[in-house]
Amino acid sequence: MAEFDTIRAGVGARAAQIDEGLRAHMNKVYGTMSVGTFITFLAAWAIAGLAVTNDPSGASAQLSQDKYLTSIGYALYASPLKWVIMFAPLAFVFGFSAALNRMSAAGAQLLFYVFATVMGLSISSIFLVFTGESIVQVFLITSIAFAGLSLYGYTTKKDLSGMGTFLIMGLIGLIVASVVNIFLASSAMAFAISVIGVLIFAGLTAYDTQKIKVTYIQMAESGDQEWLGKAAIMGALSLYLDFINMFMMLLSLLGNRE
Repeated sequence: MAEFDTIRAGVGARAAQIDEGLRAHMNKVYGTMSVGTFITFLAAWAIAGLAVTNDPSGASAQLSQDKYLTSIGYALYASPLKWVIMFAPLAFVFGFSAALNRMSAAGAQLLFYVFATVMGLSISSIFLVFTGESIVQVFLITSIAFAGLSLYGYTTKKDLSGMGTFLIMGLIGLIVASVVNIFLASSAMAFAISVIGVLIFAGLTAYDTQKIKVTYIQMAESGDQEWLGKAAIMGALSLYLDFINMFMMLLSLLGNRE
C-alpha cells in the first residue's frame, strides 16, 4: 500500500503519536459499530416478540399451527406499511450522509443509534422466518468472518482502493436485483443474490477497513477532532452495514426456516 507507506514516512517523529491515535480511532469505530449492532438485534427481537402470539384470541392473522400475528405484527408485516419499513434503512443512509456535515460528532453518533433501531425494525421478521438457533449460529459465523476480513484490511500492505469501484458497482447491481426479485419471487435469483452478496460484502469489509485507516492517517495532521469524531461514526456506519448485510445474506443461505 504505497500511499500508506508514503504518508507514514512523511510524518517522521510523529509516527508513534499517529499510530496511537489510529488505535484509539479504530477502537471508537469498532465500539460504535458493536453498540449499533447490539441495538439492532435487541430491537429486532423485541419487535418480533410484540408481533407474534400463541393466543389465537384477538389475533389478526395465523402464521403457523401455533403462531399468530398480533395487530402490531399485521401492521408491520402484512399491511402496506411493510414497504415503508423495508426501504426505510436505505432512505436513512442517504439522509445520514447528507446531514453529516451539518451535525456535531455527538449528534451523528445519536443519529447512528437511531438508524440502528430502524434497521432492527426492518429485519425483525427474521425471528418469524428462521429458528432462533440458526440465527445465533449464522451471527457467530458472520462475526468470525467479519473479524478476519477486517483484520486483513487493517494489516495488509496491498492497496485495496482499486476494489472500490468494482464493489460499489456490484452493490448497486445487487440492490436493483433485490428490488426486482421482490416482485418476481424467484428462488433461484434469491440464491444467486445471496451468494454474490456475501462476496461483495466480504470485499467491502476489507476495503472499508483499509479506507478508514488511510483516511485517519491522511487527516491526523489537521488535528480537527470534530472531523475525526464524525469520520469515526461514518466508519462505524460503513462496517455496520457490511456486517448486517453479510449476516442477512448468510442467513438466507444457511438459516433453518420455521
